[in-house]
Amino acid sequence: MNVTDLKTKPYIKEALEDLNFTELTQIQQEVVPLALKKTDIIGQSQTGSGKTHAFLVPIFEMLDEKDQKVQAIITTPTRELAEQIYTVALHIASFSEEPITIARYMGGTDKERALAKLKTQPQIVIGTPGRIKDLAINERALLVHTAKIFVVDEADMTLEAGFLQDIDQIAGTMDKNLQMMVFSATIPVGLKPFLKKYMQQPQHIHISPRQQTAVKIEHILYPTKHRPRIEVLKKVLTSLNPYLALVFANTKKTAAEVARELTAAGFKVGEIHGDLDPRKRRQVMNRIRNLEYQYIVATDIAARGIDIEGISHVINFELPSDLEFYVHRTGRTARASFDGVAITLFDTGEEEALTQLESRGISFAYKELDKSGEWVDSNQRNRRVSREKKVNEIDKIAKSKIRKPKKVTPGYKKKMKAEMDKVRRQEKRKRRP
Repeated sequence: MNVTDLKTKPYIKEALEDLNFTELTQIQQEVVPLALKKTDIIGQSQTGSGKTHAFLVPIFEMLDEKDQKVQAIITTPTRELAEQIYTVALHIASFSEEPITIARYMGGTDKERALAKLKTQPQIVIGTPGRIKDLAINERALLVHTAKIFVVDEADMTLEAGFLQDIDQIAGTMDKNLQMMVFSATIPVGLKPFLKKYMQQPQHIHISPRQQTAVKIEHILYPTKHRPRIEVLKKVLTSLNPYLALVFANTKKTAAEVARELTAAGFKVGEIHGDLDPRKRRQVMNRIRNLEYQYIVATDIAARGIDIEGISHVINFELPSDLEFYVHRTGRTARASFDGVAITLFDTGEEEALTQLESRGISFAYKELDKSGEWVDSNQRNRRVSREKKVNEIDKIAKSKIRKPKKVTPGYKKKMKAEMDKVRRQEKRKRRP
């Protein structure tokens, strides 16, 4: 669908055309028409799919510019993402002849100043759940009950960060006929009760990771061969000399340790994770924008929604515990017309996860560095396939030898598993050279 085909207010089209938007992305094509019908929506798509405009376009279309009250609320789990959405919203509003009041509320900003300005209610509210709840519920200064639209962006990360209770309290004060749009990379079990509580027969839009995986990304698997992972990472980064590399770790603790080790080794490293205070985060983001770092170590929750230009390489220090995030991580590179490289360090215990990623359409090249520091093809794929085949064969033999008892007694599953493990060990010993 072309932008010109959109049936929206002229100033919205002007704003999109100003950004040189010609065609809507897939998530925009599916969300915008449904949202304009005031349908509740659950949208699943990866970072960079265009979902910010997918919910902002209908918000502005349904906005009454002359009514000075809260009409739409957008929450995000991170300050950086709130700032980005606020910037996009201001851009659209700048094309309207009628003035539109947009406010952002985030932790780490001046609360008293925000309270003073609330003598006039904003029409669109953007911010982090804790600060919005504080102003609306604790201070009773932000009148959220008048809002007709509530957008929860990055809902899985909101849940992981512990903000879902704040969202629940905000939503509980709002109109029963509230239109809710929830956007999330994944729909974890802990999120489902909230969705059921507030959403009326929502339309579930899922833009599959396979469709969204950038074709310009080269996916490389690098075997650690049981060596210390941090030493392998140093070797890989030294060989790359990237324009800007984003290194992902699964926890705040690991991210901090990796950043510390790389800094000690002489790499120019910035770190983004939940243990950084607001002031430190702003400093790091400014230094990233000023190209003072060549490497950034981050966790999924801290990096989600942060728009960093020029990422040439994404390095997975470890595979994400939720494989859905592999696509979100690697989608940070190969933006616009550029190519990108995603390198994942792996060991022999991670074959099952790699098989799952391959089943989602991701094609890996197996490479490593030789003694001279040159990248060469690795034979690890053949070894991995061989190991998987051997494990499958052993499992078949074990299953054929262990029969389920005719009379089931308490604890039989545990006994069968013990017998299966015993047979597996025996078969493995037989196959040893």
